[in-house]
Amino acid sequence: MNKRDELQFTLRIEDVPTVRSMVAQKLREAIMSGRLKPGQRLVERELCEMMGVSRPSIREALRVLEADGLVNTVPHRGPVVSTISLEEAKQLYAARAVLEGFAGRECARLRDPDVVRRIGEALARLKTAFAEGDLTAALEAKTDFYAAMIGGCQNAFIERMLRPLHDRITLLRITSMSHPKRINKSLREVTAIWRAIQNGDPDLAEQCCVDHVKAAAVAALSMIEQSSAQKEKAVAEE
Repeated sequence: MNKRDELQFTLRIEDVPTVRSMVAQKLREAIMSGRLKPGQRLVERELCEMMGVSRPSIREALRVLEADGLVNTVPHRGPVVSTISLEEAKQLYAARAVLEGFAGRECARLRDPDVVRRIGEALARLKTAFAEGDLTAALEAKTDFYAAMIGGCQNAFIERMLRPLHDRITLLRITSMSHPKRINKSLREVTAIWRAIQNGDPDLAEQCCVDHVKAAAVAALSMIEQSSAQKEKAVAEE
């Protein structure tokens, strides 16, 4: 390779974000933050006006999000933000426990100082957000906590499998994190995960991750059951 080819290889832009990918990312962020809520209709005309893009770009972005399980097309209603059924939630948390347990184990075994630092920083921001009652900041910090840990396991396949699971589970986490008892328990659980990783204890890190997921599952499944019971009652009273 001559100098010109080497320079061209270095400077070439291989991946320019498309309008579709930017729209999909903005909508993903709105869903993950709870600004677009589960079950909410996604009207193309309204989204076009709010985002300043064409309908084809909106439609393409919605198809991307539907493939990721964040959007669902309902007959006679069109696209809506996905909701999670009781059975889906059970399956999601069962898979998450296995994958996240492995991620925690590997993260502790490798114990990369930079990863440990990033997990600790995310945990500190999470504690501050909860103390201030800022659920949006808490959700962002929790997302960064998991991203650092999953990245720290240095297994691309685990990362690819866990990302869509976390995207779907975030739809539940928004509500469960607002419960005071779950907040305090969750903080203790993720602190235990961080300490196990910091101390380089793979067995303990894996167990702490699994225990955390199981506790989160109990809270989430209870929330879904209560919501279903309320809906059934409302329908019966109509």
